[in-house]
Order: sequence, then C-alpha cells, then structure tokens
Amino acid sequence: MLTDVALPSLPELAVPGQRLMVGVDLTGVGRVESLLAGQPGIEDEVFTPRELAYARHRRRPAEHLAARFAAKEAVFKAFGTGLGAGMRWRDVEVVNGASGRPRLHLHGAAAALAESRGVERMTISLSHSDGIAIAFVALTAAAGGTS
Repeated sequence: MLTDVALPSLPELAVPGQRLMVGVDLTGVGRVESLLAGQPGIEDEVFTPRELAYARHRRRPAEHLAARFAAKEAVFKAFGTGLGAGMRWRDVEVVNGASGRPRLHLHGAAAALAESRGVERMTISLSHSDGIAIAFVALTAAAGGTS
C-alpha cells in the first residue's frame, strides 16, 4: 500500500529528474446521492468500508462521499487512465489522519501503476460546499518511471 506524504511548495516541485502529475475533479453532491439511491450495492463497489464509516459519522454524509468520489476521479486523471488499466474504484481510498487531513491510500492495480510510474509522493486537497465537491491530487514521480 502506498500512502502520501506532505509535498513541498510548488517552486520546490520543479526538481530535475522528477515529474509532477496532477488531476482535479468537480462532482455534484446530488449526482452522487442519485447514483447511490438508484443502484443498490453500488456504494460497496465505489467506496471502501473506511470511507463509508467516515462519511456516515458526519453531519452531511453525501458531501463527504462526493468529495471522495471526486478524489478517485482526480487520481485516475493524474494517471491519465480514467477508470482503466484494470483499476477499480476501491483501489483509490481516501482516509483521514489524526489531524483530519485527507490522505490517499492506493491498492491493487492503482498501487501497481503508481509503483511502475515511480510515484514517490502523493497529496490531496478536498472541499465541498453548496452541493459541489472538488478534489485536487498531485503525484510526484521519478523521471525514470513509465508514463
């Protein structure tokens, strides 16, 4: 399992021999609510048990799930694969550290792809307000990894 570490400021990211891969996704909270209500069992295909437990203990669970959905999409975009390369939704997991800061955990095909591309660091930022959730993901990799 690959976990994230804090990234330095953007000027420090321009390091010779490294690549920066970014992904961003904006998701409507209502879209995620409709998806979950309209397809029984889909929540277990998209979200891990930890993600579901976290969201269910929040005042507005749908917002937290929408942010995690956006995070998964942002990771797929950072890799440039979409939901492809044998990855499943649950291969990308968002967990919260003791401080509440979100962190990425990659499993299965997503972890294998990150390793093959030389991903050394990951960071994520999530936000949700007024029915919209957004996620930004930055992955830094050694220049020798595959694209």
